[in-house]
Amino acid sequence: MEPTTNSPEQTRAGTAGGLHTGAILAIVLVSYFMIVLDNSIIFTGLPQIQASMNLSPGGLAWVQNAYTLVFGGLLLLGARTGDLLGRQRVFIVGLVLFGLASFLVGAAQNEAWLIGARAFQGIGAAIVAPSSLALITAVFPQGPERTRAVAAYGTTAGLGASLGLVVGGALASAISWRAGFFINVPIAIAVIIASVRYLPSFESVRGRFDLLGAVTSTVGMGALVYGIINAGENSWGAPLTVWPIVIGVVVLAVFVINEWRARQPIMPLRLFASRERSGAAVARLLFAGTMIAFFFFTTQYFQGVYGWSPLQAGLGFLPMTIVQFGFSLLVSRLTRKVGSAPLLVVGLAFVTGGMAWITQLTAETSFLVGAVGPLILIGIGQGLAFGPLTAAGIAGARTEDAGAASGLVNTAHQLGSTLGIAILTTVAVGATTLEQHIIDAYIGGTVMLAVALLATLVLIAPSELAQRRRTAARS
Repeated sequence: MEPTTNSPEQTRAGTAGGLHTGAILAIVLVSYFMIVLDNSIIFTGLPQIQASMNLSPGGLAWVQNAYTLVFGGLLLLGARTGDLLGRQRVFIVGLVLFGLASFLVGAAQNEAWLIGARAFQGIGAAIVAPSSLALITAVFPQGPERTRAVAAYGTTAGLGASLGLVVGGALASAISWRAGFFINVPIAIAVIIASVRYLPSFESVRGRFDLLGAVTSTVGMGALVYGIINAGENSWGAPLTVWPIVIGVVVLAVFVINEWRARQPIMPLRLFASRERSGAAVARLLFAGTMIAFFFFTTQYFQGVYGWSPLQAGLGFLPMTIVQFGFSLLVSRLTRKVGSAPLLVVGLAFVTGGMAWITQLTAETSFLVGAVGPLILIGIGQGLAFGPLTAAGIAGARTEDAGAASGLVNTAHQLGSTLGIAILTTVAVGATTLEQHIIDAYIGGTVMLAVALLATLVLIAPSELAQRRRTAARS
């Protein structure tokens, strides 16, 4: 049976007929902001969580990793579920799960409860994140409207991660670490009400559910993420690192073979026929991995080396956050003038330069002298790069592949976030002091960003240039 969805013409007609595209975009951005915020808001509160619950170092790591493991493992399944069962209803179900899980995290009384609730949050996030980006590709037609929407989505990804540290630090200092999770509940309720009122009821894709693809993608991704997490906690040679990674690779190989043969795959391999989308996946994995690790390690530097409070540590990121927000507002206008790829190249170059600069930071160097400059460069780069990187990840995707393409973007982001912390923690494991441990991680992050920049130059930029030449030739 062939899949059927609303055509772009139907979508545009619906928009003209009274859809509130501004409200739809707000729903998408607020929901995604909540998801990304949750990925970083916990960092500044980790010392307080450990003290209040008497957590072991391993238990504390799993407070973050349980969310990452489930989120990364279920993303492809969550993306395809939205296509098959209807994006509006699946999006709302994901919000319900995420809001309920956030309440359970805030109310947690012991280690098992807290880790279980964080894993439950990962289920909701794995549904909401790809559904939100799929809604953008379905509602906004190709052109300036979608460019603006995707730029806003990319800005949300960067700001959510940055502001999570500020918000988390402020709430942990003024109230409790629990407040950062309780605030998700009223936000989720408000977004659910707005979704029922404003989101269009798109037709679902009709067809078979790729059960083998769903199982192998979830098990394979879950095993791979588990092994990567364990590498960060122990070593790359530990049995609980090696065997899960081996199992994950084998199961994912089965997944690829199945997707090649399946009539209606959960992850159409034709998505990788585009050099631009493939390059975007590689670049996003490395970029997201470096940036989430940067937040993770810099928070430790501010609190462990400078001796700052959680609030001070969160506020320390403001130079980056403010600059990032300002430059992200220019992305739509600059994209129309020079294209997405040049912005992405310049953005990644700025972030790489900022990361290389901050490797010179020492305990004797003041924040103003040693950290503000690199933070500003990284903020400029993030502001310019996030939107174009997201646009490249969904460029040219068919209407029926919107969920799968969105799932690929979010899978690369989430797997990168896990991979980044694990790899850079392992890279820095030989350091004898906290300061040197973090600086070694910064050096590793600089290398990862340089590879992301190379992937952009080799895969993304030539594809966009060729497309612009074809467009000019036709006109």
